[in-house]
Amino acid sequence: MQQRPLEILLYIGQRRGDFVKLGPKDIQDGMLCLQQQKTSQPVYIPLTSRFQEIIKDIPADAPSFITTAKGEPFTPAGFTNWFRDMCKEAGLPKGLSPHGVRKATCRRLAEAGCTPHQIMAISGHKSLSEVTRYTAAANRRDLALQAIATLTEH
Repeated sequence: MQQRPLEILLYIGQRRGDFVKLGPKDIQDGMLCLQQQKTSQPVYIPLTSRFQEIIKDIPADAPSFITTAKGEPFTPAGFTNWFRDMCKEAGLPKGLSPHGVRKATCRRLAEAGCTPHQIMAISGHKSLSEVTRYTAAANRRDLALQAIATLTEH
């Protein structure tokens, strides 16, 4: 499987409709800046050195971070089909989807100790209940250890 699209998607955690439109043009002052199509929420994602390494070979004038073989941005459905084909080619289990990667990003943020509001700032969710649903699979054992460590620090 081509690793770059998966890494970008896992880092930014956006819906496929927003993801396929994002590109170098959306980078301002070291942040990926977008307004989500579904919720109209503004999202600002700081770019780490790892993310900059992932995108370093993408031309500054590229229409998006990932493109079709013709160099054009994917449609959301086209990206989902391409993603499914790449997962199959890589021998990954059936049922993996870009939306599942979005949920994984939220779960990873929760496991890293991010608050629900911090996760919402990255994911663009409008409601705490939706973030809670997305992060329900977070490793509860690790989160409990983090919670007690935080409590004992205060």
